[in-house]
Amino acid sequence: MTVTTQSDGTKLTITAEGKLGTTSAPELEKAVKDNIGSATELVFDFGKLEYMASAGLRVLLSAGKVMKRQGGTMKIINVTQPVMDVFTFTGMADVLDIEAI
Repeated sequence: MTVTTQSDGTKLTITAEGKLGTTSAPELEKAVKDNIGSATELVFDFGKLEYMASAGLRVLLSAGKVMKRQGGTMKIINVTQPVMDVFTFTGMADVLDIEAI
């Protein structure tokens, strides 16, 4: 998996490409922790994410809690169908702000 970050003022965009599983989730978690700082808007771009396991969901839920504490927002954009299936199956599609492709 490849993770890139882009900061634009108080907006932080994190892009993940490839497969987000147990072994790669710590990489996404580190990107969040190292860059979330004073962000008030966190955007995950999953346009090139092929797969996501429960470890990825854990990272997203943790990031959402941080953003809530900071009074900010979190959105997941460009979600591919295989990843959207995971969100739907787990019920997270009703909890998280998600925009599918």
